[in-house]
Amino acid sequence: MSILEEISTGYRFVRLLEEDAPSTLRIFNEHVAAGFSAYMEEPAPKSFMLGPIQGAKAHTALAAETANGAMVGFGLLRPYSPVPTFRETAVTTIFLSADHTRRGIGSAMLREAKPMSIKRVLAHISSQNPDSVAFHRARGFKECGRFQAIGRKWNRDFDVIWMIKDLSEQDA
Repeated sequence: MSILEEISTGYRFVRLLEEDAPSTLRIFNEHVAAGFSAYMEEPAPKSFMLGPIQGAKAHTALAAETANGAMVGFGLLRPYSPVPTFRETAVTTIFLSADHTRRGIGSAMLREAKPMSIKRVLAHISSQNPDSVAFHRARGFKECGRFQAIGRKWNRDFDVIWMIKDLSEQDA
């Protein structure tokens, strides 16, 4: 893996490859068990992360690693739609291990969108995940839609909130 960016907090970004699927699955399944940032109720199967990693190849898929090479998070920026008229819009997904949040990793991952000619970035977030809503809002995302009570996890209904950031208005 080649180092793409090293951030001042001691983390580095490398391209996420298909062989990294087990590490991404471990991080994703931490979120499945811990709350509403992942929509699933049960741990995802081994093959689950291959699709998103492959889907992000058109844009970017990054792993955040510690100096010793341990993956502590991943970020995917994948096309919103395969229809060419939506080529400037992407959907972001970021998952970090719980003990590596609030250290600049998520913000650094979002900065990757602008150099790729992406003009709008979308995020869909559970209404039961206020930390993610606040994270996106603090980085210039605005709520642009809400599907009310369409999800149910652990016997609790949740909305799916869609947020958008227009990169042409400000820096990512």
